[in-house]
Amino acid sequence: MKTKVVKLNPDKPDIAKITEAAGAIDAGGLVAIPTETVYGIACRVETNSLIKLDRLKCRNTDKYYTLHIGEKDLVKKYVPTVGLKAEKLIKNAWPGPLTIVFDLDSSDIEKQQAAFDREVFENLYKDNSIGIRCPENQIASILLRTTKNPVVVPSANITGQQPATDAQQVLAQFTDKIELLLDGGPCKYKKSSTVVKIGKKAVQMLRAGVYSQEELEAMSEVKFLFVCTGNTCRSPMAEGMFRKYLAEKLGCEVDYLDGMGYKVLSAGVTGIAGLPVSPEAVAVCAAKGIDIKAHKSTALSQQLVEECDFIFAMGRLHCQRVIALSPEAAGKCILLAEDKEIFDPIGQGQEVYNNCAQMIEHAVKKRIGELVI
Repeated sequence: MKTKVVKLNPDKPDIAKITEAAGAIDAGGLVAIPTETVYGIACRVETNSLIKLDRLKCRNTDKYYTLHIGEKDLVKKYVPTVGLKAEKLIKNAWPGPLTIVFDLDSSDIEKQQAAFDREVFENLYKDNSIGIRCPENQIASILLRTTKNPVVVPSANITGQQPATDAQQVLAQFTDKIELLLDGGPCKYKKSSTVVKIGKKAVQMLRAGVYSQEELEAMSEVKFLFVCTGNTCRSPMAEGMFRKYLAEKLGCEVDYLDGMGYKVLSAGVTGIAGLPVSPEAVAVCAAKGIDIKAHKSTALSQQLVEECDFIFAMGRLHCQRVIALSPEAAGKCILLAEDKEIFDPIGQGQEVYNNCAQMIEHAVKKRIGELVI
């Protein structure tokens, strides 16, 4: 076999040549391609092709390869239920130099068994998990969108040797051992992708790479924001209750939420900061084991709106103010109590506050129940 080398402009690659490479992969061939990290060997997820890949790389056959996808939305095809932290990480890091290992529960595994041929399923999923990467390199992305079958792309190197970061390094190890090499020039990062596993409580780095642990934690942090008028009654109560019930769902102490990457905040549309929370709100929360007495009001800002992933408003006016600050927030700002507005108890007696808190608590519990952690 003589390896065919096809040079491509990384900025304006020849689609016809990439289509030819995709056809070779679908036919069971092995094709070296550039990614932003290192060069990889693209291989169809099919047993005979994977056996050839194992032999080429001198790799132990009990190890599974990472699935590569050309569009990040395709992750739902392989992982039916994606948790909040994984969703945030996908939003911020894909396409890019990050491999994510997803754990699937038994019901999702059953769905995947029914969705794929047995051969594909058994070659992709190991111990109820799957590793997936969505590269940003344009050549790799186009190729993965063009192939008709699932594709894995392990690094282009014999096991124990350094991964290739340009075409010449690929040829030094695999000349006449692979069908095709797409030469897209040197790789952007010249180091392997970071590999992480995401659980409910943490982002676990399995392999160091382009991203640091601190960067991963920042990119996967999920922020919730509650908005009312002055941020002295309704939204502080909602914030405190949400923290309590989110911690219960995660099985942790409330004080550990921030460290686990879940931030719960509140703000008011009047723009006044530093006001104390109303005594009646403190009392009703204290009766539920929630301490909000140290709360001080925060003014709603464009930056705060843009930073948060979920925004729950007490009333429609609050939604309007949020969207006025940032029109893009229309897709993430909703009423806390669905189609109902939560009345303002300011200036009223304790019984009115108690009724307001009961409505907030009911809505918060429902929203917590809707979250996929």
